[in-house]
Parts: sequence; structure tokens; C-alpha cells
Amino acid sequence: MEMAIDERYTLQSIIWRRRWTDKLLSFRIERPTGYRFAPGQFARLGLKPPQGGEVWRAYSMCSASTDDYLEFYSIVVPQGQFTPLLSDMQEGSRLMLDKRAMGFFDAYRLPPGKDLWLLATGTGLAPYLSILQDPAQWQRFERIVLAHCVRHPSELSYQAEIEALREHPLWEEHGHKLTYLPVATRDTPAGMLGERIPALLQSGALADAAGLTLAPEHSRFMLCGNPQMVEDTHRQLMKMGFRMSRQTAPGQIVLENGW
Repeated sequence: MEMAIDERYTLQSIIWRRRWTDKLLSFRIERPTGYRFAPGQFARLGLKPPQGGEVWRAYSMCSASTDDYLEFYSIVVPQGQFTPLLSDMQEGSRLMLDKRAMGFFDAYRLPPGKDLWLLATGTGLAPYLSILQDPAQWQRFERIVLAHCVRHPSELSYQAEIEALREHPLWEEHGHKLTYLPVATRDTPAGMLGERIPALLQSGALADAAGLTLAPEHSRFMLCGNPQMVEDTHRQLMKMGFRMSRQTAPGQIVLENGW
């Protein structure tokens, strides 16, 4: 049930939750009537801790812009102010939702190209799950590569959901366009990539795994995840001739820190 609290936010109920590991959690909340967002944007969620006050955090939407719920993907930080409270919440628990979606992490900021590379670490995967449910992106690009880097293989969440995208009825004919590259830097199984994304770009292993070549003329990149990965990947791509995409000077890279 949607409840208006003041001009800034509404109070929404958790309607579904899933534990991937002891530190990774997905959950859905009710979507208020009229709440709009573009794939790649984030919401501000708030909780009231027992000691009083409010704590707010930004979470990218995982859900499609047409879904009747909002889905989020979170890491649980044991000593944090927000996520321990979130971790204890059950279906029916309520949290605050800012009335406006925010952010500019948008694939449309990239000029037309042939290949779209979605590079993520950890919960930085979240906005790509929403972007990959936008039919227009499947039409804009000939190939889409999703590389998700984590420490341990058990942290590779949403694998079944990513595979199911190939058979989605809205873009089933484009399913062959998607390449999913899981990466685990520890306890790496045979056949899986096992280095950080910047190193995989530098060595050419990431491009080889996708069966593609990288070139500013046709490659487009989105980066989302921990700040060190975003910075290091950005630096590596710049060394390879790629540039940030800006309104006055379109380039090949858009980025967002996952926290």
C-alpha cells in the first residue's frame, strides 16, 4: 500500500526478497503510481534507525522501467548504518522512497556504435539488469557484452535471469547478441576469466573471450562498480584511445561509481 508521508517521499512495502549469499540481497518494493525512471537511474531509499533520525542510500533499479515493482540489489555491510537494518527487514516492512528517480547513467549518452560493453563489479550489475530490459538497446547495437567481476563465484548473482534475457518474447530474435562474461578473481573455476577488468582489457583477454575487437569507431563502454575498478578501467580505456562521452563532445565511455 502506497502511503504519502511528505513532499519528499512515500512509504513503500517490501513485497519480495532474496538472499544470494550472507552479504548479498535482492528485494522488491511497491512502485508508486506515477513513479517513472529511465533504465540506469537510481532511487533514494530511506530508513529510520532505532536511535532516531533518517538514513538514506542510493540504489540503482534492477527492474524494467515497465515493471509494476522496483527491484534493488544490495551488499550488506555489517558495520554500516543502513544495510544491517535493511537485511533484517521482511516482506511487509516499509521503507522510504524519494519521489524522484535520479542519475545520468544512461546508454543513450553514448553515440551509435556496433558493440555495447557493460562492465560491472559486485552490485554494480544492478543498472545493467534494467538496461538489458530496454528493447531499444537490443536494436541499437549489434552485440552487447555484459562482464560481471566478483571475488568468489558464489557472488555471481542473477545468472539465470541474464540467460533468460535471450529468450524474452520482446527481443527473442536478438538474443544471440548478448554475451555474458562472468569473472571471479578468487577460487576461479577452470574456463572462467580470473583477473580484474582493467587487466583483462590490457591483455586483450576480455575482447578475446567475447570474440570481438575493441576500437573507438565501434566500441561503447558503460562502467559501474567499486570506485577503484571504475577509475582503473577508465584509465586503461583512455590508454587504448577511448574517451568519456560528454554532451558537447560525444565519446565512448559513461561511468558511475557503485557507491
